[in-house]
Amino acid sequence: MSERDAGQRFAVVVAKPRTQAVIDALQEEGVYDADRSVRPWDDDSVAIPVTDPPQSVDVREVVRQVGEPRLRGLADHLRERGWTDDELDAAPSSWAVVGSVVLVKPGDSPRPEEVGEALLDLHGEADTVLARGGIDGAHREPDVTFLAGEGDTETVHTEHGTKYALDLAEVMFSPGNEAERVRMGEVVEDGESVLDMFAGIGYFTLPMARAGASVTAVERNPTAFRYLVENAMLNGVSERVTPYRADCRDVIREGLAEGEVDRVVMGYYEAHEYLDSALSALSPGGVVHMHEATPEDLVFERPISRLEAAAADADRATEVLDTRRVKGYSEGVAHVVADARVE
Repeated sequence: MSERDAGQRFAVVVAKPRTQAVIDALQEEGVYDADRSVRPWDDDSVAIPVTDPPQSVDVREVVRQVGEPRLRGLADHLRERGWTDDELDAAPSSWAVVGSVVLVKPGDSPRPEEVGEALLDLHGEADTVLARGGIDGAHREPDVTFLAGEGDTETVHTEHGTKYALDLAEVMFSPGNEAERVRMGEVVEDGESVLDMFAGIGYFTLPMARAGASVTAVERNPTAFRYLVENAMLNGVSERVTPYRADCRDVIREGLAEGEVDRVVMGYYEAHEYLDSALSALSPGGVVHMHEATPEDLVFERPISRLEAAAADADRATEVLDTRRVKGYSEGVAHVVADARVE
């Protein structure tokens, strides 16, 4: 006790790619010290602050540190750099850590590079900060700009045990979709046959395959497809993932029997345009999960009506099982999901 009173504090050393997973586990055990920063330890590991040595979390070693309580937020770090209150009002209020990369929208910040440097101070597990723009083109490619750090845009992000390797300058990753990715791994049943029509790097495919489903995963972006295949191997589910680099409509028409799959995932904002193909692959009593960017005044009326109309065109009946807001898409528009059973 005397050592800790004198400034001695505990930290656990872990490999850098495990940082977020270990923080989650330490929070679950109740020993994560939120008053101090994660700090670099050596070239490939970090020291995560804890209030006491953990009992149930696998770590490389427990060490003692001497240090002051960390600055609590981005504003504190920017204020140390001389930012005025007016400048702080223009600083970003949110950002996301994806693996070793911080994604942020600097907005009207007067000195974006200083925002990046402050975010690196705030998140010791990160080594690169990118300014995040929009998603463009048929392949849904991100628009990002380097702000600070090493500039390495390729990383491995771990989320509830699922590992996503990706290059954030080449393929999109939406941190706001985390709950939906986790949920898909929970609703699927062991042994189910699933079609993921817009698989990307495996956003939904991987948690479903880890839960025991057999997933036909279709992605036409060649870079995202490469990561989809790599991620299936990284997560040990290659035997349960059948990947296609193609248009999903072609795969359904040429590679799947009618009514072959138990579940269809449509993780694309214009997914309703593909409903006829999705329903042709879905078995009677199967479930479809349709994503959509919907104006607020049409949530959830529009996606439900589109599902019901497509089913009626196929002489099939629908039962809406659930509707969810995933996140905001743009001003006045929400990213929503509608789940329906189709007989």
